Amino acid sequence: MFSSIDEVQEVMEKEKYICDRELATVLFLALKLQKPLLLEGEAGVGKTDVAKVMTQAMKGRLIRLQCYEGLDATTALYEWNYPKQLLQIKAGEMCNQPLKGVENIFTEEFLIRRPLLEAIQSGAEGRSVVLLIDEVDRSDEEFEAFLLEVLSDFQITIPEIGTLTAHQRPLVIITSNRTREIHDALKRRCLYHWIDYPSFEKEHRIVTAKVPGINATLTEQICQFMQAVREKDFYKKPGIAETLDWANALIYLHRDHLDRRAVEETLGCILKHFEDIKKMKETDLQSCLGALGVG
Repeated sequence: MFSSIDEVQEVMEKEKYICDRELATVLFLALKLQKPLLLEGEAGVGKTDVAKVMTQAMKGRLIRLQCYEGLDATTALYEWNYPKQLLQIKAGEMCNQPLKGVENIFTEEFLIRRPLLEAIQSGAEGRSVVLLIDEVDRSDEEFEAFLLEVLSDFQITIPEIGTLTAHQRPLVIITSNRTREIHDALKRRCLYHWIDYPSFEKEHRIVTAKVPGINATLTEQICQFMQAVREKDFYKKPGIAETLDWANALIYLHRDHLDRRAVEETLGCILKHFEDIKKMKETDLQSCLGALGVG
């Protein structure tokens, strides 16, 4: 798909994802080595977008498994379509062939494919597939152990049907906000990359690429302010997602520069906890504005 790391970087940036050399390298290796890629970092720094942008760049199909507490193998892999099976049995009884109806209800026709099985079988279509396992740290350790089995050989065994193996392995991207530590056994099966908060220069490029029509002064002030905010001791520091939300909000409010009033009115775009907003207004706002030369 890609012949070099430079090509990965160029294609990502063409899709308006500012990709540094380290991330481009690990993406290139994940494709060549056919290994899952584990992306860790704080919420809002662009981990999920990597999978979305790679799907666009590869002109492929994105299959997303959103993890949560209590997620089990059945929900992630497959289920039998019980209503359809019952209808098949009823149809067999009406035709005076009840045994034939029962014999035919455990075939692929009656499977409900969940994301993992869908990803395994989609490669047969000849189209590139990106499997996004999002926020794996929200799932239970039991599900994490189940993932080890699937990701090692990328095949599953359904007792009534047999073993199904991927014709073409998808690009697997696993994200974690690190709300808990991921087990070493899963990490060993993956390539790893940490996505940090962006530098001023990188954030400036992201805002310029993602927010069309924003003026240079406002872009620079927003990025300087966000850099200052992240140096403060907040419960949840804002990521690039909050930066882009804030930039778009200021444009809708017809602001072409930052001042105290503009910041105070739109703090809800940046900070998402009452304690952080209160702390900002009472103790940190002046110093953050001072970084911009705004009183």
